[in-house]
This record gives sequence, C-alpha cells and structure tokens, in this order.
Amino acid sequence: MPNDDYVDYAQRVAIRVAKGFGQGILICDTGIGMAIAANKVKGIRAALCTSRMMAQRAREHNDSNVLVVGASINTASEISDIVRTWLDTPFSGEKRHIQRLKKIELVEKLLKVDDLRL
Repeated sequence: MPNDDYVDYAQRVAIRVAKGFGQGILICDTGIGMAIAANKVKGIRAALCTSRMMAQRAREHNDSNVLVVGASINTASEISDIVRTWLDTPFSGEKRHIQRLKKIELVEKLLKVDDLRL
C-alpha cells in the first residue's frame, strides 16, 4: 500500500473549492483525517458522510462544499449512492440554516485560540 499523505490531497482539493472551482469529493480509508484537513481551509464545509441521509443533510442544512467518504466504511455501491445524493441535493436556503452558516463564518473570521475561555 502506498504511503500517500492524505493531508496534501485534502488541502489541494479544499483550496480549489475555496477559490471557487466548484465542489470537492475526497475518498480515503475512513475519511476522518481528510475531513479534518479539508476543514482547516477557510470557507470549507467538508462533511464526512456514511449514509445517503447524512449526505442529504450535509447539503440541505450545511451547504457542504466538500464531501468526504471512507472506502473502508462503505461499499462501492454505497459510496456511489452517497455521492449521487450529495451532488443532487441543493442547499435548502432556510433562514435557520443561513443563520447557522453565518455564525460559522463569523467564528472562522474572528475567533482566535487566545480568545477562548474555559
């Protein structure tokens, strides 16, 4: 098995998406590391989805712009269904979801670790 560094691939896709080149899909062993790495890029809402329902909600509720799936978690057929669902589902645009996304964007812009209080 090759020793590829998933962080490089996740960030490469995330940067392209953040620059407006469409949506991204990442596939690796479990998808966990890919999702973490992609979400470090400003403007990225990478969702690790293991079911069609998760993919649907990721788009409808969170306007996810990067889908992450795990090849050892789902079968090829399940991954195909998850990807198709994610690609075919639009953002709902409901007020409550827009408000939540604005909060996330604000945190992304303003919050610094030094500002956090326990």
